[in-house]
Amino acid sequence: MEKFGLKYRILMGITLFSMFFGAGNLIFPPFLGAQAGTHTLPAFLGFAASAVCIPVLGVIAVTRCGGLEKLTDRVGHRFGFVYILILYLAIGPCLAIPRTASTSFSMALPPFFELGEHLWIAQLIYSAVFFVLAAWVALHPDRLTDYLGKRLTPILLGLILVIFGATLIRSAGGAGTPVGVYGDQAAVRGFLDGYQTMDTLAALNFGMIVAVNVRAKGITRERSVVRETIVAGWIAGIVLFIVYSMLAFVGMASGERFSGMTNGTETLTAMVSFLFGRFGTILLAVVFVIACFNTCVGLLSCCGKYFHSIYKKLSYKNWVFLFAAVSMIISNVGLNAILRFSVPVLNAIYPVAILLIFLSFFRQLHERFAAAYPWSVILCGVVSVVNVLDSQHIVIPYVTAALRMLPAYGAGFGWLIPAGLGIIIGMIWSLKSVSHKKGA
Repeated sequence: MEKFGLKYRILMGITLFSMFFGAGNLIFPPFLGAQAGTHTLPAFLGFAASAVCIPVLGVIAVTRCGGLEKLTDRVGHRFGFVYILILYLAIGPCLAIPRTASTSFSMALPPFFELGEHLWIAQLIYSAVFFVLAAWVALHPDRLTDYLGKRLTPILLGLILVIFGATLIRSAGGAGTPVGVYGDQAAVRGFLDGYQTMDTLAALNFGMIVAVNVRAKGITRERSVVRETIVAGWIAGIVLFIVYSMLAFVGMASGERFSGMTNGTETLTAMVSFLFGRFGTILLAVVFVIACFNTCVGLLSCCGKYFHSIYKKLSYKNWVFLFAAVSMIISNVGLNAILRFSVPVLNAIYPVAILLIFLSFFRQLHERFAAAYPWSVILCGVVSVVNVLDSQHIVIPYVTAALRMLPAYGAGFGWLIPAGLGIIIGMIWSLKSVSHKKGA
């Protein structure tokens, strides 16, 4: 068999969706809808661009290139090693994996029990059980379609559909007035909010896990594996878009009645409690736990495979359990602390990921103008890091002041023009190198 039927293609797409759809994916769309109010549509389209379209392109880019290492090596081998290391740590034990446990805990236990001074003990026990189970499932990456695609994710989608359907039937007052930047830059704000799902970074790695599952189902030719992985990416993107739109609508519908919420968790909790009463809190807890568990399994599997490939003295199994243990410790720092740290790190490494994805679709750029990759990525990376430092009130003399003059710098897109300039410089550099070789 070298081609899946519709059933298996949908199963693979849902499996990939389940790995994407975790903590941030539940938190941010409802909050976006609540904050954007009557401007939810442009805000959501901006959000979908960074949280759906670019991740799908990321899966396609890495699959077509033959792996993330081959894509980053176009910039330079040393850069590729360092960047991939930072990327895996960001989507792994330092940020994204701990967030799956801390977010799901905040919904699973505190709403039902008066924990008081025993809160930290409850969180420690919960995170230990959560990561042991996730690690156990992640030990068999070739079976994720069975665990996630066939079992857990259909339950998750059904519960979200119930919440959306109830919102359509019972109005909570309608959309409120746009808050802050959503009033005049809704699309830009939505695009930046999409950063925090981490899906573009995850997309650069999840394709590998999908490919493993494709091969486990009997597809052996590499060209067929690439095709089926890309199809899974498109299906996952469609499901993500639909689910995000439903969650954003739920948030928008809650805006007028439940104004003043500080995050997506509060927005969802208030709305679901309004719709279903006490049962709604239980329903939402199940949604959060399943979504976060699915993503945790996918991330543990990706990280385990990568680090085993660069350090084989530790088995894949040991790497998975190591990352689960480290993530458990970090998750007990607390959700807000993790989010405060994750935003600047994401803003620093995201632009380079986006740039690499788009460059990969211009094959002749790599074949004829190889220097365009390092020049554009270096300039993009420098501006991104300076921008993040600036947002943390760390100023580099002369450099920060100069970069502040770049268009869209304040909105987080100051890297666009330097990246484009880097492509032009790289093309000229490549042409000169060719002419020198011919002259020699």
